[in-house]
Amino acid sequence: MTRRLLILFALVAGLVAACGLTWSITWQRGIDSLRRNAAVRVDRTTNALKSTLERYESLPYLLAEHPFVQDVLVTPTAPNVERANRYLEDLNRHARATATYIIQADGLCVAASNWQEPESFVGVEYQFRPYFMDAVKGGVGRFFGIGTISHDPGYYISQPVRREGKIVGVAVVKLNLEWFQGADASEPLIVTDDHGVIFLSSVPAWKYHTVRPLSGAVADSIYQTRQYAQQEIPPLPVTIERTLEGDAQIVRIGGGRYAPRYLASRRAIGEPEWQLITMASVDPVDTDARNAAIVTGFGYVTLCLLAFYWRTRRARVREVMRSRELLQRAYAELNQRVAERTADLSQANEQLKKEVSERTRAEQGLRAAHDELIQASKLAALGQMAAGITHELNQPLAALRGFSDNTRVLLERGDQASARENLEAIAALTERMGKITNQLKLFVGRARPRSARAPLAKALRNVLALLQKRLQGVVVVLTVVDAESGTRARFDPSDEHLELVANCDDLRLEQVLINLLGNALDAVGEPGVGHPEAGLPESTTVAPRIEIEIETSPATLSISVHDNGPGIPDDVLPRLFEPFFTTKEMGQGLGLGLAISSSIARDAGGSLVARNAPDGGALFVLTLRRARVQAADPLVTGS
Repeated sequence: MTRRLLILFALVAGLVAACGLTWSITWQRGIDSLRRNAAVRVDRTTNALKSTLERYESLPYLLAEHPFVQDVLVTPTAPNVERANRYLEDLNRHARATATYIIQADGLCVAASNWQEPESFVGVEYQFRPYFMDAVKGGVGRFFGIGTISHDPGYYISQPVRREGKIVGVAVVKLNLEWFQGADASEPLIVTDDHGVIFLSSVPAWKYHTVRPLSGAVADSIYQTRQYAQQEIPPLPVTIERTLEGDAQIVRIGGGRYAPRYLASRRAIGEPEWQLITMASVDPVDTDARNAAIVTGFGYVTLCLLAFYWRTRRARVREVMRSRELLQRAYAELNQRVAERTADLSQANEQLKKEVSERTRAEQGLRAAHDELIQASKLAALGQMAAGITHELNQPLAALRGFSDNTRVLLERGDQASARENLEAIAALTERMGKITNQLKLFVGRARPRSARAPLAKALRNVLALLQKRLQGVVVVLTVVDAESGTRARFDPSDEHLELVANCDDLRLEQVLINLLGNALDAVGEPGVGHPEAGLPESTTVAPRIEIEIETSPATLSISVHDNGPGIPDDVLPRLFEPFFTTKEMGQGLGLGLAISSSIARDAGGSLVARNAPDGGALFVLTLRRARVQAADPLVTGS
């Protein structure tokens, strides 16, 4: 009995030792990995904050050298003040700073970028601010605090303004750094000033606390300079549990046994003397160590059970050897069962042969059904292509009818010149219809030249002429936008010298534009009719309006068609480009226009997308690759 207790005690002691060693090794490895990852994160975040501060470091110096600034400090007359205010406003807008302002040597602000706002800095005294006192003494002022006028926190950079070697004032730039505390919010992040006060934090409850106690002189200085708007700055309840290498510490924030534990990594910013601290939770490391210890415990117990099983197995073997006669009887019984099993297998083999024969017949029937399915697919594809060609010919046929009726009237009036122009338009439409029918081979083979080029001005001119009758009473606005400079201008399709050429077949480009404009005309309805679907009563008069915007870049051309119709329902939007899907009434459309247009855009190496515009209405955006235009290119100069 005593021997068994000793063995049990030894096994339990081994279990405790194995689990404890595993937990210690796993926890130390997890902490090392967490420390390395935290060091990479804190270095990356520190560099991001440094680059932001350094980008604006020279702005106050350049501001101090400007003659407008020096003039308003030497002679603060109304013209000089107004000129300085407008200059600061323009500079602040382009530099994307929070505010820029000029302070006289006596501490009075004479000009500011926010001079037109209700919370303007003009006329406010700042002689108590440290950044003003540092700059008046000839140095560079760097300071973070809450604004006395705007009550918004910000980082202030100041430079002295010199005129003929004498300091006549101070130039100040204010930056809003609130965005930084949410730039990497996966784990807690704080930034402290040179006194240890937290002024940036991804955890709002930690903001305006201190990581170390403040002396009386420092607290009085913070209060007198109104750095944090005279609010209390209590200490953050931080307990340091262990110090690691690389300025890392394991800390517990809060009181109690279950307060969260973090691995804190610190980095100094430099100028200004700030510290950036990242907090990585230690809970995953504790969990991994605990799980590893549990697995080790289960493994240890399993090994003990296997040893016990092996010992028991040896006893069983000795027992089996003593029971050899019984084993011989078991062999005889086994032979009998094998015979019975052989008979069962023979029967199963016969059943399997029958199943193979039935499967062969099923495969033959499946092959015949597959051939019928292929034939049906061919017929369906042929019908879809025929419907697509019919859809594309509807617009030219309608235009031919209009031109022919107009020509008959002109001939009766004797207006030969106008009739000749209509006949030329009819000939062009006939040629266009021939090209459309020739596209059937390309649609079947899907072998389209990727090098075809189409001038956008010519395509829009032809499309607008084709839809001229339907466009009566509809406001059509054409603009062109340069994506690089952001400039906008009116677009005139009659200008034949515009170098806007897309990598697409000219006829296919016109087909896409006709479909998009036709859908837009269907969406805006007749002139003077309201759109109840858009939330307007039927009595409300809405002027039909279609905006065509061309955004250009060196590589692409984007044509946007925006109408002021009711927009696209949310349940329709995902199925908009499916063949034969339409929301129009029976006989009004086949649902192939957008499907064919999307296919044309993809074949040209571009895309066609649809969405609802923020200000209402549907928005279709056709993006095509832009062709390189040469000086003597006939596509540019031809009509």
